[in-house]
Amino acid sequence: MISVIIPHLNQPDALESCLRSLDAQTLSRHSFEVIVVDNDSATPPTDVVARHPGVSLLHESEPGPGPARNAGVTIARGEMLAFIDADCRAHPDWLHTIVQWSRSSPPDTVLGGDVRIWTAENESLSAVAAYETVFAYRFQLYIERHGYSGTGNMAVLRRDFDRVGPFAGVDVAEDMEWGQRALRAGLRFRYIPDMVVFHPARSSLRELYAKWDRHIAHYRNMAEGNPAWQLRWVAQALLVLASLAPGAVTILTSDRLHGGSPRLKAIAVLCAVRAHRAMTMLSHLRGRRAMAWNR
Repeated sequence: MISVIIPHLNQPDALESCLRSLDAQTLSRHSFEVIVVDNDSATPPTDVVARHPGVSLLHESEPGPGPARNAGVTIARGEMLAFIDADCRAHPDWLHTIVQWSRSSPPDTVLGGDVRIWTAENESLSAVAAYETVFAYRFQLYIERHGYSGTGNMAVLRRDFDRVGPFAGVDVAEDMEWGQRALRAGLRFRYIPDMVVFHPARSSLRELYAKWDRHIAHYRNMAEGNPAWQLRWVAQALLVLASLAPGAVTILTSDRLHGGSPRLKAIAVLCAVRAHRAMTMLSHLRGRRAMAWNR
């Protein structure tokens, strides 16, 4: 059995879409269970879960998607743990692909898949959606260059998860931190392009900035304490600005965008986001900031 674990916070409509996508899986329903862990939503998604027979609902008061996922693991009955976020939709073959690749992969392998931007049929891409289509969820890059997978689309054997231990709390990037411990424990990550989930694009630059504000605070907290971390931090901020040119080349050559207009839109957002990231990184030199998981 596969145990699908979904952390949730104040996203009932998105959770409904996520659960519908799991109802539509080509893998036999008796081969997997679904566990939703609510992380202190203003209104628990009791009604949403009730519309999907066989889905379990837990509550976790410790803030953060990591603790929520950990709570789901504690009751999971599956040999394989599959993680997806409440605002994602799984491709109909998502779980079937996980089963196939888990059987053919070497021991001690963690699977990570592709996250694509979802848009309604015949809907034109906004500037933010065009940018995110290229840059939002670069799981292949995370896995093959940095050695970890995002937890919005990841599968790991329960025995291997137990070797590494639970996810960290809200102060750090829990997927990156868990991946670092997984590598030290002897596990390896494998990118599976056919293991697909979809995520809606953010609706505005403000939402995109908020995402990066959260990530930068995580990275800053993880960097603090390393030798000469401030100098490295400044250098990284400058590299973010310097990455505008290669980023534009990536957009112009990407096979995920078609036509000139979406590419120009994406480049405009790229310039705004990279400038925001660099300035935000430099502002973090003044001190650590409190973190919250707030949707």
